Amino acid sequence: MNETTTSSKDRVYSGPRRDSGRVSDISTGTAPGNGGAVSARPSAGIVGSKPQPHAGLTPDQLLLLYRWIYTSRRVDDMERKLKTQSKIYFQISGAGHEAVLAALGLVVRPQSDWFYCYYRDRALMLSLGMTAQEMLLDAVGSADGPSSGGRQMPSHWGLKRVNVVTKSSVTGTQFLQATGCAQAGRYLNNVPAISPDQVAHDAEEITIVTGGDGTTSEGEFFEAINASCLETANGQLPVLFLIEDNGYAISVPKSQQTAGGSISKIFAGLVEQGLLEIVEVDGTDPVASYAAFRGVEDRLRKQRRPVLLHAHVIRPYSHSESDDEKLYKTPEMRESEQQRDPLKTYPEYLIKHGIATESQLEALRVEINAEIEAGAAHALVARRPAKESATQFVLSPDVDVASDRFVAEPDFDGPDLTMIQGINKTLFDEMARNPRIVIFGEDVADVGNPELLGKVPGKGGVFKATIGLQKEYGSLRVYDSQLAEATIVGTATGMATRGLKPVPEIQFGDYVWPAMMQLVDETSKIRWRSNNGFSCPAVIRIAVGGYLGGSGAVYHSQSIEGTFSHFPGLLIAMPSNCIDAVGLLRTALRGEDPVLYLEHKRLYRQPILKSRYPGPDFTIPFGKARMVREGDTLTVVTWGATVLKANAVATKLAPEGISVEVIDLRTIVPWDHEMTAESVAKTGKVLVVHEDVRFMGFGAEVAAWISENLFDSLDAPVRRVGALDTPVGYGPELEDAILPQNDDIERAVRELAAY
Repeated sequence: MNETTTSSKDRVYSGPRRDSGRVSDISTGTAPGNGGAVSARPSAGIVGSKPQPHAGLTPDQLLLLYRWIYTSRRVDDMERKLKTQSKIYFQISGAGHEAVLAALGLVVRPQSDWFYCYYRDRALMLSLGMTAQEMLLDAVGSADGPSSGGRQMPSHWGLKRVNVVTKSSVTGTQFLQATGCAQAGRYLNNVPAISPDQVAHDAEEITIVTGGDGTTSEGEFFEAINASCLETANGQLPVLFLIEDNGYAISVPKSQQTAGGSISKIFAGLVEQGLLEIVEVDGTDPVASYAAFRGVEDRLRKQRRPVLLHAHVIRPYSHSESDDEKLYKTPEMRESEQQRDPLKTYPEYLIKHGIATESQLEALRVEINAEIEAGAAHALVARRPAKESATQFVLSPDVDVASDRFVAEPDFDGPDLTMIQGINKTLFDEMARNPRIVIFGEDVADVGNPELLGKVPGKGGVFKATIGLQKEYGSLRVYDSQLAEATIVGTATGMATRGLKPVPEIQFGDYVWPAMMQLVDETSKIRWRSNNGFSCPAVIRIAVGGYLGGSGAVYHSQSIEGTFSHFPGLLIAMPSNCIDAVGLLRTALRGEDPVLYLEHKRLYRQPILKSRYPGPDFTIPFGKARMVREGDTLTVVTWGATVLKANAVATKLAPEGISVEVIDLRTIVPWDHEMTAESVAKTGKVLVVHEDVRFMGFGAEVAAWISENLFDSLDAPVRRVGALDTPVGYGPELEDAILPQNDDIERAVRELAAY
């Protein structure tokens, strides 16, 4: 037994099963590999059944498995050849993983099920209908490549026609997105107002997510398992986690990755409680793998519960073409893997059992080789992406939130509302209008236990932004999430790609950083990297900022807009008053792009910022600043909490003849270049004021753009006022010293006016 396998005794869990209490071995007894499949608790439909020859597969199905296995390996070989000829730029293979993936292809339902694949899943993609030629188009970076139109490395699968969601190079982010996809399916199947014609869904759909053994070291894998296994009021999630365990994460062996050497053992407690079913299988054996998948299908499709299938495979080629496994594997280790190679063992099995003769298999190989050669020839002359296409699909080509489409006049009604009340009212109205909106986050529900609705007052978020929404729209649409920011954003990303409009809340901007990978590498890039195949129109509400009388301190006062403005594909709104908060939030909710909607905590309940509700259809375009007050001495460009401060300073100095024009940008991405340019042309002097630290704050971008593009209009250097380059301290003394105050702004205005 080689280093990538465990004994049958080690693979079996015997925890109680809630639905049957029985345990059964579903090994077919006819498998060509090292022992078939062993299940912790196979589905009820399999228990006690008599094993069928070849796990019930017909001769045609057995040969189809071989076609997919062989084609996958030979496409790998063609890509490796092209890489050595410098005709492609990168190669990573699925060698050794083919058998279990081909078997999965006979069980899943393309166009109904959803797939989050990783780069070794070539055989699965072939089984779903992707052709060898399409794979080679991806490899050469052709504009006709179906996964990304030449934008991503090869083997970064995406195929919208069969629900294969675009995959990045990032390790482990797919697990939470798959969980969100399954949550969306559960939601859609319980909301009659949304038909399958509007947003595709099916009562028996499952979500399949794959990854390697190294990927299971990522925290997001554990978060996804937890989220899928939770027994909420809405049930568990039908997610199939397929772990393709080849024993190595590049060169790091499993013994250095996973405590105890097996990811399956780590979740024994979930198995004992009946929350998770785990099956281990020899993934080099397609027949045993097929039996394993069939054995858990009922649990997934009928019982709507998660499964972890742990497949032990091999990796006969190096991690990628930039790796050399000979540097860390002995010849004996590599030979041991060769003996388990499905390209060797499976044809032997077919011949042994009379499914095919060697001459028949050879004829099939000749046919496949010819197809691959023809596919390569076509790919090498296929068109490449045009240079001017590089900027396409960063944002939606159909809905431009900066367009006049979102210019609207207010229709005021009712009493004055604070900013937080305006946000709450907007969410109420938009949820009534759009059944695809789902709201979740830490503490956002009125009550975490839905059975307590009406028995307690209800929370509705730590700032009360979501108060009453769960009572009005139910626990399927408004619910508390786990205390895990990556889970919040990752699941929202998965929901959004399915066609929902998730509106998650990050309780404090200071704690958004666990979700950084999802936001920067997934949410913001899905549309661009899929060549407009998929989109992610999530609206992520985040409470930000300081000026809290010293109570915020280091970890409740951060300004984050400058950090996230750097990443293409994210829109950022930062309103400074009630009416803007309403208009910008509604625009975000009606757009088709991911939005970070930043709400300043200090402004939530400021009486001076109140407004009557501007109506259920009031919107404000992104990228259109607000002229707070006009002036001709100098221009102050600002946003967020410093708008009030800048206006107060301008009001104070006006009697002295210092006429300050104050511009509130309102949105950071995009920001209003036009109004800024018009103001600078009039005043000739600019002061940029923001709450964030000066160094690399967003004000640096504003100042740089003005200096670069409006130099001829300037009568003085562009000045900036921002926080000290320190964290925000506890207590009013430190906070006042660190964050920009009215006196700081006034001093800079006077100096600039006198320049």
